[in-house]
Amino acid sequence: MQDIERARRRIKLRDLHILLVIARRGSMAKAAAELAVSQPAISRAVSDMEHALGLRLFDRCRNGIELTAYGHALVRRGVSIFDELTQGLQELEFLADPSIGELRIGSTESIAAGLLPVAIDRFTRQHPGIRINVAQTVLSDLRYRELRERNIDLLLGWTPTPFDETDLAVEPLLDDRRVVVAGRRSKWARASRLELADLAHERWVLPPPDTFPGAAVAETFREFGMQMPSAPITTLSLHLCCRLAATGRFITVLPGSVARFAGGDLGLKELPVQLPRAAAVSAAIVTLKGRTLGPTAEIFIACIREIAKAAASKAAAGR
Repeated sequence: MQDIERARRRIKLRDLHILLVIARRGSMAKAAAELAVSQPAISRAVSDMEHALGLRLFDRCRNGIELTAYGHALVRRGVSIFDELTQGLQELEFLADPSIGELRIGSTESIAAGLLPVAIDRFTRQHPGIRINVAQTVLSDLRYRELRERNIDLLLGWTPTPFDETDLAVEPLLDDRRVVVAGRRSKWARASRLELADLAHERWVLPPPDTFPGAAVAETFREFGMQMPSAPITTLSLHLCCRLAATGRFITVLPGSVARFAGGDLGLKELPVQLPRAAAVSAAIVTLKGRTLGPTAEIFIACIREIAKAAASKAAAGR
């Protein structure tokens, strides 16, 4: 490789950006179309970088081009460089006018159905000019991809214990124990005390048994020496669980935060059934280690911390 100091002086941000677009689009022709420049200009930019580095960044193959090991390394670092630059520009924008900005959040459905709307409502009342985009994620390792690729600023959702993703930072928000709920006008809502066994033969809406939520619910029933009920309806949709329970004909299990923050509006009531502590999961903020968060993300995190702390205190006082 060429001398690092000389190569650093010769590599231009524009050329590095072109490299990232080529890698994302998979061809120079598609990159040229996206950037609205000629294909020879794209080829020249790549050639200039390869000359500055003294290394080949792409291999030409039958299906077009492929990144070499050197190209992959430069793209990986280039994504970080442009992300930090974008974060820096957003910080300058915020300093110039704290009323504007952008925030990108990833959220699991359980957080989006309970805690998140409350946080967004408070946040946007205080900062009405900041744009928020929320992308829904699912309970799988793939949900961290958007965070690693810097397409979102932070992720809100359930995290496993132990948490083995060494490049990610986790900040617990609340211990989100599961609760049994039914419609506010259902026959069960009038009960002052119930055992899980009292509801064994009722009409349940439960998560499929071959999923993480389903396995967790099955474990809850086993704690009481019971088999998981043969539910007439199984679904991973919390929205569907809530709507069906609200009819008064069904019982379901929800994260406590959903029942606490949204249950009243949805016509639901938490039933007086004591579930074991094993029925709790940890709702957390997940961020990428080593990444500088923008000011809008830091303000939002402070906001949702306050709400979660108040909710946890209230839940503890009610036990």
